[in-house]
Amino acid sequence: MDGNGRWAQERGLSRIAGHREGSESLRAILKASAEFGVKYLTVYAFSTENWRRPQEEVDFLMELFSQTIDNEMEELMENQVRLNFLGRLDKFPPELKKKMDQAMNATRDNGRIILNVMVNYGGRAELVDAVQELINKKETKISEEAISAHLYTRGIPDPDLLIRTAKEMRVSNFLLWQIAYAELHVTPVLWPDFRRGQLKTAIEDYQKRTRKFGQTEEQVNAA
Repeated sequence: MDGNGRWAQERGLSRIAGHREGSESLRAILKASAEFGVKYLTVYAFSTENWRRPQEEVDFLMELFSQTIDNEMEELMENQVRLNFLGRLDKFPPELKKKMDQAMNATRDNGRIILNVMVNYGGRAELVDAVQELINKKETKISEEAISAHLYTRGIPDPDLLIRTAKEMRVSNFLLWQIAYAELHVTPVLWPDFRRGQLKTAIEDYQKRTRKFGQTEEQVNAA
């Protein structure tokens, strides 16, 4: 969800204002995704590297996470949204970690759409943690299936579509294992301006693609 800072800067506002508007985009995209029939929506909200940002910004983001949980729980329940926070959650303040756990527990039986919020997340960190779990279990045979079963996203299908806002041309340590065959959609639209129409465009772009998974186009068409 890139571009919050640039969006704010273009308007002479603080980065905090950009993050606040970005949270409104998330509300809109979650609602639109459910209406479009998307079953899994995964958003990169806070990376393992984001702790290096100015303390004022980090503190605001922690408070924004907390307020969002408080303010959105009723609507999440009404709209049958299951909420997952995935990442190294133990680094968060105890009260925020408790709220995250309570929100996940309260929504665990909801099934219309699953919202995965990646926080204190990094693709490399996730792979390190998965391998460490396998070592702790004294596994002697490492396979793709074994690694997948120990990722934060275990039990969740790999993404079909990866959307990059703000014209960013990199994956930024996001779901490095899971996006091996994801289709990419890059848009110049900054995240606070990314709403239902932009999501519809991204999905329509995705629907025009031929997904080969290493096969030739002839093989895909024959299947």
